[in-house]
Amino acid sequence: MQVIQLHHPYEPNQIPNEEVVMVLGFFDGVHKGHQKVIETGKKIAEEKGLKLAVMTFNQHPSIVFQKVLPENMKYLTSLEQKERLMANLGVDILYIVEFTSAFAQLKPQDFVDQYIVNLNSAVAVSGFDYTYGPKEIAGVKQLPTYAQGRFEVVTVPKEEMTGAKISSTRIREKMEAGEMEEVTELLGYIYETEGTVVHGDARGRLLGFPTANVKVKSTVRLPRIGVYAVQIEVGGKWYVGMGSIGHNDTFGEGRDLTVEVYILDFHQDIYGEQVVVRWNHYLRDQVKFNGAEALIDQLKQDERDTADYFQQSEDK
Repeated sequence: MQVIQLHHPYEPNQIPNEEVVMVLGFFDGVHKGHQKVIETGKKIAEEKGLKLAVMTFNQHPSIVFQKVLPENMKYLTSLEQKERLMANLGVDILYIVEFTSAFAQLKPQDFVDQYIVNLNSAVAVSGFDYTYGPKEIAGVKQLPTYAQGRFEVVTVPKEEMTGAKISSTRIREKMEAGEMEEVTELLGYIYETEGTVVHGDARGRLLGFPTANVKVKSTVRLPRIGVYAVQIEVGGKWYVGMGSIGHNDTFGEGRDLTVEVYILDFHQDIYGEQVVVRWNHYLRDQVKFNGAEALIDQLKQDERDTADYFQQSEDK
């Protein structure tokens, strides 16, 4: 997959000189609804013998429109994760447009001319709720007018599950509720967090449960605080573990939020390793215990519950 970063105004020589089917959207999470839109584009591209292109943005538009601080924006998928998911869906060209104030000021017709027509789009594919400006003048209904017959417009209807639209908002709500199986259903894959193993306070080791302290970017959206049955990828291999998102309140108030993983039957030193954590199943909320012994008893139960969960998953 070719990845092309565009900064407005872009240089025309950045654009491959071939017609494409262009799929439009922000695609945070690249969930099943997004996948339906991209797969629709892929099918059309194969029928027409064209390459499949996707256009997304480097950051959420609300950073420009609502002046949200970039470090306060929480994403389901990082750009790197988004790139991998797009490549897996068979995308040939991924355009990452820098969402700047100058780009945001484009009138709908100018956006269509410069970012659909001039990117050699024979067909533009989007979800039913895609906008490229104020929704009353820049929605999918108006797109054929702006197209002026220069490209075909295909709109993909909403994808539903259990009677409600599959959306990034719905996924975030399910994550906040700890309903990770529902999150997996909506995404079409188990939710993942990438990070680096760093030194912690080694308290887990003293308790007999040495944990990998995983440092994640501030822009990563984590599931709700609590303890989870997880999988963790270390050095290209997957292991089973129990993951904790919390403040370790048993050992004091006001502690920073941490991500820790106790890997079952694992004894390697992995400081500095890049890891991926899959949040398979929510076990329990974070609890403040009356001391180390009560915490150790609970951790032993968490370990049993984690092993049971993965055993049952294998048996299904």
